[in-house]
Amino acid sequence: MENNKTFEFLAEDPDFNVKPVMISLIIGAFFAILNETLLNIALTTLMERFSVTPATVQWMATGFMLVMGILTPISALLLQSYTTRQMFLGTMTIFTIGTVICAIAPTFTILLGGRLLQAVGTGLLIPIIFNTFLLVFPPERRGSVMGMIGLVIMFAPAIGPTLSGLIVEHLGWRYLFITVIPFALFSIGFGYKFLKNVGEVTKPKVDIPSIILSTLGFGGIVLGFSFAGEGDMGYLNPNVFLPLIIGVISLIYFVFRQLKLEEPLLDVRVLQYPMFTIAVVLFIIIIMAMFSSEIILPMYMQGPLGLSAATAGLILLPGSLLNGIMSPVMGKLFDKFGPRKLIIPASFVLTGVMFTFSTIGLTTPIWIIIGSYVLLMLSISAIMMPAQTNGLNGLPKHLYPHGTAIMNTLQPVSGAIGVSVFISIMTNRQQTYLDEASNPTNAETISQSLVSGVGLVYLVAFGLTIVGLIVALFIRKAVPEERRDQSEQPAVNES
Repeated sequence: MENNKTFEFLAEDPDFNVKPVMISLIIGAFFAILNETLLNIALTTLMERFSVTPATVQWMATGFMLVMGILTPISALLLQSYTTRQMFLGTMTIFTIGTVICAIAPTFTILLGGRLLQAVGTGLLIPIIFNTFLLVFPPERRGSVMGMIGLVIMFAPAIGPTLSGLIVEHLGWRYLFITVIPFALFSIGFGYKFLKNVGEVTKPKVDIPSIILSTLGFGGIVLGFSFAGEGDMGYLNPNVFLPLIIGVISLIYFVFRQLKLEEPLLDVRVLQYPMFTIAVVLFIIIIMAMFSSEIILPMYMQGPLGLSAATAGLILLPGSLLNGIMSPVMGKLFDKFGPRKLIIPASFVLTGVMFTFSTIGLTTPIWIIIGSYVLLMLSISAIMMPAQTNGLNGLPKHLYPHGTAIMNTLQPVSGAIGVSVFISIMTNRQQTYLDEASNPTNAETISQSLVSGVGLVYLVAFGLTIVGLIVALFIRKAVPEERRDQSEQPAVNES
């Protein structure tokens, strides 16, 4: 690419207009990610409309997560095989077709098919965005840019349930998809006119065994833990342990094969870079901490506290919105101060919040829950995107697609594991409490059993965040080797 001969990063080229690239990608990302949570509140309505069971309708969520877990690892290959325009327009077109199919679906099977097409578009779109911004912007500006991505990633899911409730109540469930179509079409048209190609198409060799192993590995793990997370299936259920065994074995073979290939499908050597590995560990812990709150906390509020779903959602809304709003701010602070001054204090706060949640009970004031959740989401905004940006900053350019693919693969995998593990901990502790109670059918005893289960979940999450805090102490500002080599000055060390 001609611009790359003169300018290391396209944002430094006065002839390259960055804004259309950002607008195209951010609009597409917002509605693709919004779509992830937009449907959750309508699952009960879909069960009634199509006369399907909870086990069937849950495939609208499980299937979405499964497709993302399968496709995201392959994104590194696709990003090196096609131009930015081709990838963006292709994924947004697939997403839009899936949305149209969902909007007009006469049967549940067709609706699910459209939903899976949406997952294809969403699963490939996020790695495109991360990879493009890494190529366009230099490391010293990436914090602010990634903060904008964080705003999209966190703000869209935050307003999803509220927006979904209003649409379903006043317009009907089909409008969950109909309202997205115009914006998706606008994103395609805007991208077609303004989006330029970045990066280099290298056309790496396609290794079919790696694709098969990746599909079986990541797909098996996501599927197995998703089944286990339904609550009525234990890990000894064949539907759970068989996919998990197949997934783990396939993933082990996949990793060994990637280390032997000259052009790996997913280059796991990115884990040799310490700051990237630290970012991966922190990212996994953050995702699991988020799930422990976004799934378990509403159960606590609607169960023992007896709050309505709408009230529970409103209690969590300030923290979720603040998380999205603060992401650009945290990005700018990252550019100015580096990762340590953000991530280490935020890790202390996160650990304290998890301990506070582990002590909640039937008499815990609502303001403590609201305040703790706000602190939780603020600490997450100060850790997740800065750590991710810092980790990717430490990679050479040719490893950007592989780094972004690994990071984005971890989200559905960690999410599925988090749901399964925390629900299992809660239900097992709840059952143990009832087994030991003198009057297990008493309403107060049942409520207290759930409180006991929630407390244990957060105690485990507290242990995870302590690990995250210890890992965060080793973080430092990452500078890729090629950037260090171009400067006679050593990299600035943070205190």
